[in-house]
Amino acid sequence: MKKTGLLKTYSGATRILAPALPFWLKRRADNGKEDPTRLAERDGISAIERPSGHLVWMHAASVGESQMLMPVINKILREHPKFHIVITTGTVTSAELLAKSLPENACHQYAPADHPKAVQNFLDHWKPDMAIFAESELWPNMIMMTHKRAIPMALLNARMSAESIQRWAKRGKKSGQALLSCFDLILAADTATADGLSWLMEKDIESPGNLKDAAAALGVDTREHKALNDAVGKRPVWCAASTHKGEEELIAQAALDIKANCPGALLLLAPRHPERAEAIINILTQAGLSSIRRSSGLMPTPQTDVYIFDSMGHMGLVYRVATVSFIGGSLLKDLSGHNPLEPARLGSAIIAGSHISSFAELYMALFRFDGATRILSEDELAPSVLKFLQDPKACKTQAHAALQYTKSRDAVLDYVWEQLAPLLPNSDTKEDA
Repeated sequence: MKKTGLLKTYSGATRILAPALPFWLKRRADNGKEDPTRLAERDGISAIERPSGHLVWMHAASVGESQMLMPVINKILREHPKFHIVITTGTVTSAELLAKSLPENACHQYAPADHPKAVQNFLDHWKPDMAIFAESELWPNMIMMTHKRAIPMALLNARMSAESIQRWAKRGKKSGQALLSCFDLILAADTATADGLSWLMEKDIESPGNLKDAAAALGVDTREHKALNDAVGKRPVWCAASTHKGEEELIAQAALDIKANCPGALLLLAPRHPERAEAIINILTQAGLSSIRRSSGLMPTPQTDVYIFDSMGHMGLVYRVATVSFIGGSLLKDLSGHNPLEPARLGSAIIAGSHISSFAELYMALFRFDGATRILSEDELAPSVLKFLQDPKACKTQAHAALQYTKSRDAVLDYVWEQLAPLLPNSDTKEDA
């Protein structure tokens, strides 16, 4: 690739700002946004020895993107059991989840900060044979320096808004082309991104579909599943998942309405940001709803109105127990929705608000298949939940339609693999561990 003036300016600026990195990281650590015991990883320095044999580097932003890559990780290791994988992310939450879910031969590191020395340290240590980036993680130094070492690169599930494409057009189309030309393979998550990237790069970019559509069903701790089922008994259960600030007040009112019409109904509330649990408890208390936090170690009692999941990694449990799932991030106009396929794979009927632009194609397909319900205002939430809680047949019919749709999306991973496999290192070119 040929560096443009904009990309040269970026690289130069990051070199100048590099001395401030330790102070920035310490402040983030003080605020709980970094693991203070692993700050060296942000400078590209690892305490883990690089294993011998072929190694694939995967990079994702946070929880959603890293979980999206899990089917690809599992596929690579099934086809090449002696390969090794290092996955980098930038958040503490994603690190915690990956520690629990990564298979053997795969490990997590925090992503190096995007300044040349940190990226150099990382590449010198891990010496990846291939690099796979997820969605919109386009860090210029990271991409350009990996490309300079002639490491094959893929951008999977690429996602860019129209605004992002327009920004590239204004700042310099040639810079966008130069950066994206570093990738040997780009596959878009949706047709809008594919069209935008095709215009930007002046060549066709394909969209096989969203890789998140091909994820396996979320796992569950069987003992905790049984314990919660035993505690719930025959109570009707619904959940509000991935809720955001401003939505819980609306959900609390819906819970009151549901409780009045369906005595004994239990709400499982799983906020998108569990650290907000204390504020959420205050909202519920003011509404007259009793609640218990999962972190207390207690199970809901018959008097509990809301059971709050105040830690990550338990949605497999939530969706298995809840008959009906409202998917948050969709009630307020500044939000854009969350993935509905997770509850769909686990037999829960799906309800979402009208603000679902991030997963518009997916939701539109589910609506067409009668696999999800869309509400246009918060006033429709309680009646929609009650419809399914009081009509088990209607609930099962919608849940079955959603499940059948998810099965049709499994082909996405097969297509991605066909395109990705030729870029992987040849098993015969290096002695595997």
